[in-house]
Amino acid sequence: MIKRYLPEIIAAMIFVPMLFVHSCANTTQSPTGGDKDTIPPLIIGIDPLPGTVNVPCQKTRIVFRFDEYVTIKNMKNIFLSPPQAKPPKARIRDKFLIVQFEEPLDSNTTYTLHLSDALADNNEGNMFPGYTYVFSTGPTIDSLLITGKILDCNTLKPVKGATALLYKDLSDSAVFLHRPDAAVKTDDWGYFCLPYLKDTVYRLYGIKDTGGDNVYDPDNDLIAFVDSIIRPVVRVVDTLPEMLKYDMLDTLMCEARRVDFKMRLFREKPSKQFLVNRERTGDRSAYITFNAPYVWIDSLWIRGYKSGEIISQFNTLQDSLELWVNNRKPAPDTLHIFVNYRMTDSTGALVPKLEHVKLTMPEGRRVLQNMRRKDIKPEDTTCTYKLTVQPETVEQNGFRLEFDNPIVFEHFDSLDFRYLNPKQKEFKGSVKVERDTANLRCYTIRPVEKLLPGYEYSLKVPYHAFRDIGGFYSDSTLVKVSLPSDDKLSTLVIPFSGVEGKIIIDLQDEKRQGALRTYIIDSDARLTFPYLKEGKYAIRITDDGNSNSIVDTGSLLEHRQPEPVIYATFNGEEFLEIPSGADVEQPVDVKALFDKL
Repeated sequence: MIKRYLPEIIAAMIFVPMLFVHSCANTTQSPTGGDKDTIPPLIIGIDPLPGTVNVPCQKTRIVFRFDEYVTIKNMKNIFLSPPQAKPPKARIRDKFLIVQFEEPLDSNTTYTLHLSDALADNNEGNMFPGYTYVFSTGPTIDSLLITGKILDCNTLKPVKGATALLYKDLSDSAVFLHRPDAAVKTDDWGYFCLPYLKDTVYRLYGIKDTGGDNVYDPDNDLIAFVDSIIRPVVRVVDTLPEMLKYDMLDTLMCEARRVDFKMRLFREKPSKQFLVNRERTGDRSAYITFNAPYVWIDSLWIRGYKSGEIISQFNTLQDSLELWVNNRKPAPDTLHIFVNYRMTDSTGALVPKLEHVKLTMPEGRRVLQNMRRKDIKPEDTTCTYKLTVQPETVEQNGFRLEFDNPIVFEHFDSLDFRYLNPKQKEFKGSVKVERDTANLRCYTIRPVEKLLPGYEYSLKVPYHAFRDIGGFYSDSTLVKVSLPSDDKLSTLVIPFSGVEGKIIIDLQDEKRQGALRTYIIDSDARLTFPYLKEGKYAIRITDDGNSNSIVDTGSLLEHRQPEPVIYATFNGEEFLEIPSGADVEQPVDVKALFDKL
C-alpha cells in the first residue's frame, strides 16, 4: 500500500519545503482575518518527479497536482524549452493539470516547462506564482543558467512577454531559420532566467514574437541581441534568487536578481528593397513607398511632362517619395510614372528594375473637374496652408507654416508680425524664415525680437502672398500667441557638461511617450525647459553617432546595435520632481552617464 503512494510522498518531501521558501520570498502573504481567500494555488505533487531522466520521447505527459481547483488563464504561458513547432497542450481534470506534447521530444535533451502567468485558482482567481519543471530525455540534467533583461531601446522600459532565445548554431541566419535550443518569456520586469543549460557556447537573442513560433520574423517582430558569443558559468541551485518566482510588486526582490545580459529591443529597418505602395493624392500629386530605406533610384519620369516640371521630395529615411507636377494644364485621368530603381532579387542582390506605376485621379477630384463653376467651393481653387503656433514652444520653434502643395511664388516680405505690450501699445516686429530641410512644403517663421511675458504677438499672412503649383493664390489668415503666464508653471534649467559629439536631448513626462521639448547639441550647453506643470519628468539622451539628428535603429546582420539611449538620474531617481511655480536647476554630466553603460 505504501509503495503505491511512494511517488506522491517523495513529491511532497521535495515540494513542500521549496514552496515555503518561494512563498516567503516571492508571493503575497495571506492577510489575517477576513473571509476572502488570497493564497495562490500550490503544487503538491508531480508525475514524473522533477529532475527525472530518460523520459520517453513519445507520448510523454506531465501531471501537476494542486491543493485546490485551478483554471488555465493563458495557455501560451505554459511554455516548453526548447520549444517545438507545436506548443504543448494542457487540460484540467479535477485538481490536476495535465500537459502533453503534440510531437515527439528530441533525444538526450534537457527540457524545462515554465508555468508563469498561466494558472489561477477557480474561486478567487489568485494567480499561481509560477514554477519551472525540468526533465531529460537523456541520462543527465544540464545544470547551468544565464539571466538577463530585455528593454525597449527608446524608453529603456522593461518589455514583458518578450522571448529570450539561445542558439548553439552561431551563424547569423540561425534566428531566422529555426527554433532555439533554449527559450523563456520575460516577466513584468523584462527579466528572464534560462536554466538547465548545457556547458557550451551560444548566441543570445531576444524577440517580441508576434507569430508565436519562436523564430524571428523581421517583417513583424522586434529583435535584440548580444554582440558576443556567450558561455554560461553559473550553476543551477533551487534556492538561487534567480530561480525563485516573485510577486511582481516586490520591487526590492525583483531588482536584486542577478542580470548577466541587458538587451535593447528594436524594430529593424527592412533590408529587401521593392516598391510596396503608391497613391495619387491630388490632381498633380502622388507618392510611392519602398520597403527598405535609402532606395537607389537611377531615374524617374512621368509620361507627358518634362523633367523640370516634376518636383520630388524624399522623407528622412528615403523610403517614401512625394511627387508633384508643376504644370497648370488639366491633369490627366491617369498619371503614368516610370521608376528605374534597384530592387532586391531572389539572391539578395540589388538589380535594376523599371516599374510602371499607373495612378488614376482620386474620385473626388474627378468629380470636381466636371463640376460647374458655380458649384466649386473657394477651397477648391485656393493655395491652402496651415499656420500654427504653440505658446509653450514658440520661443524655440517659432510659427509653423505648412502648405498642402509646393509653392512656386512666395512673398515672405509681406508677412506682418506685430506685438502689443502690457499697456496695449502696438509695435511692428520682424521675422526670419527658414525652410524645413526635410519638408519642402514647410517653413519656420521666427521672431527676431526676444519674446517677453505679458506681450501678445500676432502674425498675419496677407492675401496673395503665395501661389502653388496649381496656380492658386493663398488667402489671408492671422494667428495670435502669448507666452504662458500661469504663475503655477515652472522652469527647469539644465547645464549639460561632458558632451562629446552630437547628442539628442528629449524632455519627457512620466509616461515617456514622445517628447515635450527636444534639443540637439554637440558641445556643453545650458538648456532651458520653461512652462512645465507640476509633476515628474525624464531627460532622455541619445548618442547621435552618425549626426543625422534622428534616433537610428539597429541591424542584426550588420551587428549594429540601436543608437545608445540613456536617462539622466537625479539623486538615484529616474524622474525629476518639478514643484509648482518653481525655478529648478539640475546639472547633468553626459560623459559620466554614458561611462556607466
